[in-house]
Amino acid sequence: MSRDDRKRAIGKVVSVTADRFVVEMHAGTDNFTVVGFDDVHYVARLGSFLMIPVQTEYVVVEVVGLRERDIASTGRGEGELDKAASAKYLDVVPVGMLPQDQSAKFRFGVSVFPSLYADALYAFDAELDRVFETDKPSEPASGLNGALPVPEDATRFRAMSIGRSVVFEGYDVKVRIDDFFGGHTAVLGNTGSGKSCTVASVLQSLFDKADEFHARGATFVVFDVNGEYANALMPLAKENGIGVAHVVLDGTANDHKFRLPHWFLEQSEWELLLQASERTQIPVLRTALGLTGLFRENTPEALAIKEHFIATCVIECFRGADGDSPVAKFQRVVSLFQKYPTKDLNTNLLQKYGANYQYGNFREGNLAPFLDEVRKKLRKDVDLPSYKRAPFTFDDLEECLDFAILYEEAHGNRQIRDYCSQMFTRFKSLRDRSEYAFMRYDIKPGEAIPTMEAFLEQLLGLSKNGDYWRKRHQIIIVDMNAVEDEVVELVSSVLARMTFRLLRQAEPRNRFPVHLLLEEAHRYISETPSKFAIDASKIYERIAKEGRKYGLFLLVASQRPSELSKTVLSQCSNFVIHRIQNPDDLSQIRQMTPFISDAVLKRLPSLPKQHALVFGTSVNLPTTFKVREAKPLPKSDDAKIGELWFHEEGRAAQIRISAPPVQNVDMMDVFD
Repeated sequence: MSRDDRKRAIGKVVSVTADRFVVEMHAGTDNFTVVGFDDVHYVARLGSFLMIPVQTEYVVVEVVGLRERDIASTGRGEGELDKAASAKYLDVVPVGMLPQDQSAKFRFGVSVFPSLYADALYAFDAELDRVFETDKPSEPASGLNGALPVPEDATRFRAMSIGRSVVFEGYDVKVRIDDFFGGHTAVLGNTGSGKSCTVASVLQSLFDKADEFHARGATFVVFDVNGEYANALMPLAKENGIGVAHVVLDGTANDHKFRLPHWFLEQSEWELLLQASERTQIPVLRTALGLTGLFRENTPEALAIKEHFIATCVIECFRGADGDSPVAKFQRVVSLFQKYPTKDLNTNLLQKYGANYQYGNFREGNLAPFLDEVRKKLRKDVDLPSYKRAPFTFDDLEECLDFAILYEEAHGNRQIRDYCSQMFTRFKSLRDRSEYAFMRYDIKPGEAIPTMEAFLEQLLGLSKNGDYWRKRHQIIIVDMNAVEDEVVELVSSVLARMTFRLLRQAEPRNRFPVHLLLEEAHRYISETPSKFAIDASKIYERIAKEGRKYGLFLLVASQRPSELSKTVLSQCSNFVIHRIQNPDDLSQIRQMTPFISDAVLKRLPSLPKQHALVFGTSVNLPTTFKVREAKPLPKSDDAKIGELWFHEEGRAAQIRISAPPVQNVDMMDVFD
């Protein structure tokens, strides 16, 4: 051991087990502090580190307990303790190995254990730098394809400070950019512990980078279910290339509000939304969705299939259900010809055979010749049309549902209408409920119809530049504070699915990272099946498992980790955990992070507000830190009860109840 090592020895190892050592401090040590040759060291703080020399390396150990035993009680009153003479012990756990070679890196895990009576040393600042890999936060940037950047002194983040260590004075706790944002992250903690402030602080730290280059290539889609983040994130917009968009979803179809054209939904999402049963209702719904596109196509093949369906249903109408009057049967045929006329199948065909509209029949027994003419349009081995997500109205879908039921009846399923009655009722409810007005997109004559490509461009803050896109917005806040959980679940699920599909199809792969920030994630990524029709956890579980390959990442914030999907949590590679007191939530974290010691997890119930524990791939060791304060704060401040309750008579309440103004209308172009 070198002379410097001897000078910083604070005690001896007196007990060694596989997972824990005991260090007895040298006699005369008072208050567990050591005055070293370089500084005063608080060696006995929980969470602090010591170095134990072993061959050419140091075993890095973390202090997890402090004990004191009086060894000289003579001459003192009962109950007194001689601090200087008492034996002081530190319970420590091994965390890793640090080579004495200054150029070598710290590695997690212990390969060599110390012997009894090995010296325990306090840590130099330089050693802590190596343990935490606190290199310079930024490094010189490079231009496109290795060219010189513009300006030449531009930098990029290598690591980013997220707060100050509560154990090591003056230490910035940093996360490695590539590891923190290159995987899924969970921010967990009780309500009021500071989760929203942490998320806001992290984004502010990222986009507040002082020198060029700024994070212009970043994309954060914030699902803001409580309307918190606009206040904290809108000021991040900069004239030099950082854009922030704020779009409000209140359920209405009003101008400058978020809208989601209903034909963007996939077939499976319609099935879930209408709770269609597998054996009877789903086949009808699939046929109806396919017909919505078929009836808007003008190709010869589409026309032939269309006429086949119309002919089949016309024949079925004249067959009719038991008890149908001739007039009722006739009127259904007339309605089909009026709604879906073709060159050969239209109301002119009825007139050709002398249709009597008043009595629902034909002159001179012309029904049979009429039906023979209609049968000419029937085809064999017709494939049912597939759903192509072409624009259609809710009225179109209602008619196509009725059309699909008629088609099933024509093929002998005489009870299908009764079987589908519940699905039909749910569809009418969806059509009529005011909170779903945002997705009922009526197509007006001459109106530009939003395309999925344009919608996604706006959602991800892009603008077309030739064959490529340029970034307009780096942060897109989807404010869903005004809608209920079922709408939140539907919208977040559909947007996540659309984004995932886009990135899977993008070439080259994984060159456009997108982060979905899921606030109050337990509301729509639950371990138990959702009580609503759309179970959003399914798409998020797939993103959690596969999204990293395509550059789609989740930033999950929740106060109830025990209610979150275990699949999503298990795929998170970084955790920022605030105060958690519920035993179920603590147990869930313990199961998800088996590599974290109980000593570390035991700190969670006592963490003060704005303090958190960070661990995962972006840091070498679990570290407790005070979160960098968000400025400005999200709108999640605690209520000042004393100030708000106790005041003079007649003071007006400082509140207004109205929708917040939209702070950025560029995002709305495609949604209004």
